[in-house]
Amino acid sequence: MSDTLDTVFAALADPTRRAILSMLLEDDMAVTDVAEPFEMSLAAISKHLTILTRAGLIAQEKRGRVKWCKLQPDALRNASVWMQGFGQFEPVNLDAFERFLESELAPPQSDEA
Repeated sequence: MSDTLDTVFAALADPTRRAILSMLLEDDMAVTDVAEPFEMSLAAISKHLTILTRAGLIAQEKRGRVKWCKLQPDALRNASVWMQGFGQFEPVNLDAFERFLESELAPPQSDEA
């Protein structure tokens, strides 16, 4: 289980990958649609998607000529169970996880009024 947790937490450590997971909370997406909001090449996005797939956080499937990505929320279960062992964390709530990702990815607020 340690190797699996290492892989999941390593995948979650990158802000681009967390943003991708947040996008996939809404619905399945084509790889090109996943790549659209990011200022990086399709090859770079593909590398991120490969890491997420290896961690079991997403699944990719080809539908016709288009490759689609789908969130696999059960992949967070072992990480959630592990965190619960510390008694400080509750089970992963995907709605709360989405709010967390949105707050982490939100642009910084200016103090100017």
